[in-house]
Amino acid sequence: MRYNVVKNAQNIIESSSYLVKNPKYYKGNWKSLFKNNNPICLELGMGRGSFIIEMAKKHKNINFIGLELDEGQIATALKNVANENLSNLVMINANASDLVEFFGREIDTIYLTFSEPWPKRQDEKKRFTNIFYLKIYDRIFKKDKHIILKTDNKILFASSLESLSAYWYVFDKVSLDLHHDERGIENVMTDFERQYFKEGRPIYYIDASFKN
Repeated sequence: MRYNVVKNAQNIIESSSYLVKNPKYYKGNWKSLFKNNNPICLELGMGRGSFIIEMAKKHKNINFIGLELDEGQIATALKNVANENLSNLVMINANASDLVEFFGREIDTIYLTFSEPWPKRQDEKKRFTNIFYLKIYDRIFKKDKHIILKTDNKILFASSLESLSAYWYVFDKVSLDLHHDERGIENVMTDFERQYFKEGRPIYYIDASFKN
């Protein structure tokens, strides 16, 4: 799926009240920004924000942070949320490899929704479920670790099962076809996912945790 070029993306980013312009300032104290002690969920590579915006609408007692590196996509996300009134949602324009600069041990759940699969073996360290990132997540999870992943890519799905298992995560739920799973798993679709659903592609799903 290709995204249209966003005009004035930089102006949109700089002027939005949903964007946290200096996330390092809140490291260890994001509750002061949200003004509550509710759980904090983080989506990495949120794209145009359809998933995290809808999650914030549905779960007002949970705080959500969306992180996206691409300026065009985060500008679209900020436009999409501009007319909403969501006090439990903010966004960050940054690289996921810098997470420890932004967060102390305060994240409850990490969402990986249709992340770049990096299918070539030489790029596997860039996958968000590679041990490189799992070690980063160790430093920002509040206590127990909790990762939820959705993807249409078999290579990312298989490698994620392998890396999470090797890192002692337990699989609470795994689905080879989320949209036809009879267990009634809660599912908010992303833009990619809506298109894939129309095309009849199976969506792979992992809900993994590690309780300390």
